[in-house]
Amino acid sequence: MAIDGSSLGNPGPTGWAWYIDDSCWAAGGWSRGTNNKGELYALLAILEATQDCEEPLQILCDSRYVIDSCTKWMTSWKKRGWRTADNKPIKNPEEMKALDVALAGRNYSFEWVRGHTGNPLNEKADDLARAAATAYQDGTPVARGPGFRPSSGRTVQQAPQDSEEETATSGEPVQPITQVGDDAPVEQYPPDSLLAFAPPPHGEPHKSASVDPGLSVDLIELTRELISDEALLDRDRLGELLHPEYVAHLPEGIIRTKGSILARPATLLGTVHLDVYGSDRLAEDVVLLRYRMKQNSQDFLCAVVWQHTGGSWEARFHTVIPIT
Repeated sequence: MAIDGSSLGNPGPTGWAWYIDDSCWAAGGWSRGTNNKGELYALLAILEATQDCEEPLQILCDSRYVIDSCTKWMTSWKKRGWRTADNKPIKNPEEMKALDVALAGRNYSFEWVRGHTGNPLNEKADDLARAAATAYQDGTPVARGPGFRPSSGRTVQQAPQDSEEETATSGEPVQPITQVGDDAPVEQYPPDSLLAFAPPPHGEPHKSASVDPGLSVDLIELTRELISDEALLDRDRLGELLHPEYVAHLPEGIIRTKGSILARPATLLGTVHLDVYGSDRLAEDVVLLRYRMKQNSQDFLCAVVWQHTGGSWEARFHTVIPIT
């Protein structure tokens, strides 16, 4: 199997993908991210999809960052409280913590491959990840794939055999078949999704996510953007993120609407750390995301309701409760 990530602009619209063959693959992404984040989520996704698979995983990857993080650096980072040797916070901490959990007890190996050198699995994973990133850039539906569907005679290490049709394309990667409508394939992810959220602090147990992992990733990234200083300073972007009937219940009994927030000067939050506890689908177009936020030395329990309207997800309700 192969994993890959793609970011148009780095950072920019981002896609991830894992690929075994044309009947066994998955892809996803979000509106803004980096190549490294895409690569990490691709690995999380295949570990998630194969968590009940007993055979060893041979993972082809063209990212030294991903391979070295998992095989060389992660143990030391964890001992230092997820900090580097010079005591700086590591990059992508939520993804690294989730990978630490997902890799525990698994029988796996990495094989580094140089990207864009004709390896068929790597090329197809790259195509799918880039297609997902392009879909987010263009605002079109993402081909998420059939997910992991084990079949007799195929192991998770085997590359798909070249067919006569494939060899007739002069080595160009075969384009996956994407179904649409009622007969479209559905991703088969287990209900307790490591991909949907990083391990919560203080030993709180994981809760089952009723939202598919790809959507959870999107909404986590939108939530991070919603509370970022960049969005608070960009009033046009902040307006896009907020539903017309948005209401926020803030500390000290303060209530804000979309109009009152956009009319007031921005109150910057600075560096904010976010730990996601879980996501729940309240309706077909409504998702609740629960998370813990740390701002400076203060912790908050938070929840945000996202509603899909007009082709995008908008925050409809937000509550922030300080932990005393």
